[in-house]
Amino acid sequence: MNTYKRHRFPSDIISYAVWLYYRFNLSHRDIEDLLADRGIIVTRESIRLWCIKFGALHARFEV
Repeated sequence: MNTYKRHRFPSDIISYAVWLYYRFNLSHRDIEDLLADRGIIVTRESIRLWCIKFGALHARFEV
């Protein structure tokens, strides 16, 4: 089952953004800037929604 199905961005980008948010305690704006430096244009609102939706999933698999 693909939990990232029907999202505009690939699962790698979503996972990376959520990982940055929870691992380094960065703001959504900081993550938006980091992704923009790599040529990926994502809004803060998208990152915020990803963190809400996928945060528990990532917390479950963190060591």
